[in-house]
Amino acid sequence: MVEVNIIGGGLAGCETAFYLAQRGIKVKLFEKKKIKKNEAQKSELLAELVCSNSFRGNDISQGVGLLKKELLELGSLLMESALKNEVPAGGALAVDRIKFSQYITKTINEHPNIEVIDEEICEIDENKLTVLATGPLTEGLILNEIKRLIGDEFCYFYDGSAPIVSTDSINMDKVFYASRYDKGNPTDYLNAPMNEEEYTKFYKKLMNSEKNIPHLEGEKEKYFDGCMPIEEMARRGEKTLLFGPLKPVGLSRNGERHHGVVQLRAENESKTMYNLVGFQTGLIFSAQKELIHLIPGLEGTEILRYGVVHRNTFINSPKVLTIKGNLREFENVFIAGQLSGVEGYVESAASGLVCGMHIGQIINGKGNLNIPEEMMLGALMKYISTDIGNRKLEPMNANFGLLPPLDEKIKDKKLKKQKLGERSLSFLKEFKRVLEDG
Repeated sequence: MVEVNIIGGGLAGCETAFYLAQRGIKVKLFEKKKIKKNEAQKSELLAELVCSNSFRGNDISQGVGLLKKELLELGSLLMESALKNEVPAGGALAVDRIKFSQYITKTINEHPNIEVIDEEICEIDENKLTVLATGPLTEGLILNEIKRLIGDEFCYFYDGSAPIVSTDSINMDKVFYASRYDKGNPTDYLNAPMNEEEYTKFYKKLMNSEKNIPHLEGEKEKYFDGCMPIEEMARRGEKTLLFGPLKPVGLSRNGERHHGVVQLRAENESKTMYNLVGFQTGLIFSAQKELIHLIPGLEGTEILRYGVVHRNTFINSPKVLTIKGNLREFENVFIAGQLSGVEGYVESAASGLVCGMHIGQIINGKGNLNIPEEMMLGALMKYISTDIGNRKLEPMNANFGLLPPLDEKIKDKKLKKQKLGERSLSFLKEFKRVLEDG
């Protein structure tokens, strides 16, 4: 009988294990917590929530709410436990974190098709069906094994991410398309120009904004040059940003000269969302919003994802991962959870579920499984596995910017999201039928 090895007992690993076990597939789940915890782990429970106890918004008019609805319909263990252990949190889904993890631990330990093994895995047999779900603090010998499989250049020690904004909320009358020195496609970048007065106001706000950078005990705040938070660059002097991410040289509109320019780069093929280039930041979210709204053209922009600074290990999945969640060079090895390039509790579990579904297809001798990109689940997996030129992956959470545009143009944002959600659920209904029929 075929067995599947799952390394890591977090949300993604447990989700994969449960999905396969429910379909009669034997699973070995390896978790090293009882032997050696990492810096963030406090308990010996599986599926430990090491940060917040919130799974964010519930409504399907929110990206994560839509993803949760899809997971619930597909039999997610995370969603089952969350709903059974919910605590009041307004429009969000929050849980009693201990009871949440206890429920999952009990379910996994008592399942006849799952063997939980308290062991630190140091080697990967690429010939066996294996899921790597070791999380954002992956380190040591298992990290060396991952590097062996995908190459050093595709592993990142992540320090900061930049905010992402919705394209349809940008004031296109104030920004302009251009690539620096007219190199490459002129529509690759949007540019938000600043005069001296606007830049000075922006700089002062940046210097007086509050940071929220989590520290591990005894660890110093260190950054790689390519991930330097914008507030740290700014501390080197008022003009530093003008020679860095806000450099105006080589960018002009109708021959105009600008004091500073904020560049925005498309985050996906359909260009429904843009990343603020060089804006890695650890500012609190309210300060980020105020700062971004000072940028000409972005005064009322919708922020799809805020910037964060934290210690994180993940792979550059667009270069090495397929949409199924397995490695292009080693098809038996799957990567799930935050290690794969998704961001957030729900998204981590979702990637684990995807790996489980595809492994189930392989073991049962069924054909390829196509998860529609109109579903949030499919759109998220497409994003982290699609190589579009020189884009360097930044961990992504569920948001409507990932979904392909509607056939009809809808200006009302609330109605647009409602329509996107309804479309996703209609595709989900058909996908479930295909999945169940095999």
